[in-house]
Amino acid sequence: MAATVLNVIVAKNRQLGTNEYYSYQSGRDCCSAAAAPYNHHRNLLPFHGGKTLLAWRSGISSMHLPKYQTAFVKRPSIYYCNAALSTTAVPYIDKVDFMKLQNGSDIRGVAVPGVEGEPVTLTEPVTEAIAAAFSAWLSEKKKVDASKPLKVSVGHDSRISAQVLQDAVSRGIASAGLDVVQYGLASTPAMFNSTLTEDEAFLCPVDGAIMITASHLPYNRNGFKFFTNAGGLGKADIKNILERAVDIYNSFTDEGLMKSKREASESLKRVDYMTVYTSDLVKAVRKAAGNIEKPLEGFHVVVDAGNGAGGFFAEKVLQPLGANTSGSQFLEPDGMFPNHIPNPEDKTAMKAITQAVLENKADLGIIFDTDVDRSAAVDSTGREFNRNRLIALMSAIVLEEVRSSYFCCLK
Repeated sequence: MAATVLNVIVAKNRQLGTNEYYSYQSGRDCCSAAAAPYNHHRNLLPFHGGKTLLAWRSGISSMHLPKYQTAFVKRPSIYYCNAALSTTAVPYIDKVDFMKLQNGSDIRGVAVPGVEGEPVTLTEPVTEAIAAAFSAWLSEKKKVDASKPLKVSVGHDSRISAQVLQDAVSRGIASAGLDVVQYGLASTPAMFNSTLTEDEAFLCPVDGAIMITASHLPYNRNGFKFFTNAGGLGKADIKNILERAVDIYNSFTDEGLMKSKREASESLKRVDYMTVYTSDLVKAVRKAAGNIEKPLEGFHVVVDAGNGAGGFFAEKVLQPLGANTSGSQFLEPDGMFPNHIPNPEDKTAMKAITQAVLENKADLGIIFDTDVDRSAAVDSTGREFNRNRLIALMSAIVLEEVRSSYFCCLK
């Protein structure tokens, strides 16, 4: 049974092209009660101090300014500013060292104000510039045909800044002339997989994908991971994108920013891609198990999602395979992570899943990080399979498959 369950993790990481099998932390579902105050204002673009300039300094801090709401007239899903627009470069946006946002092959920054000594660096205009830069990079790589716009999928984990940044990313993509497909709450492996899935009903495959996440970092941080059907982008690609973003950011105008908002509303589509992704995972496990409908029937598997994006795994993957998932915990997305850090390397997190396995007399426990590209397992005795142990176990499973194939070929 452990081999069957871990085959899911092996397959997922093979698709993702990463060796990250264990976990870390991130930030509250945009639909949760804690994030509700943000949702009411998230589409409003308050203008700055009564001037004709739009206040773009910080996506979330600007949403705390309800006194500016009266400056906007709501039209169907689009918001227009009554003030006259300037076609000159926006002079008041903060100077940003874009290169400091690079974190290897990811981009990360501070997205939520309130933590002393950590000013917001991942603002809405910074985010929009980065998304536009990725779109330009992608268009060059794909040699875009003008008659058929490229598609970029956008997903996010459970952080409280997710929705604001998703909207900014969408504006940046649309401003570059590409189509936007929003997935909402998603996992990092799913975002990569969306570049491979063949399903026109779900607008797949997409040409590029952006996952909004900051992996193990605290709730006030966020960032981006980028994918094409060739896999995740490398360090050199991220550097190139950030260099492009500098020029885009410095050329922003009031008129251009408002135009990108209108373009996003026109080119944006929303798709429940996680339904496709989880269905494909279930099919893959059934096939690997010899086309057995419920290969996990009779087994008890507890899932700890740490209030990240991995809560789907219990109901949408393990249960259809026949597993009993009672005792699973912290499946609800909550970007403040009230129970423990979603990090399989964190002692408190591992103690939580171990305790859940022992109390429920489960056969196996699985714990995920925030964006579900890292995990760890606990067996029925409470023994942890994390880091090297987990990799060794997966390697043994893969080796057994390869050995079987080798002997089949000899025969």
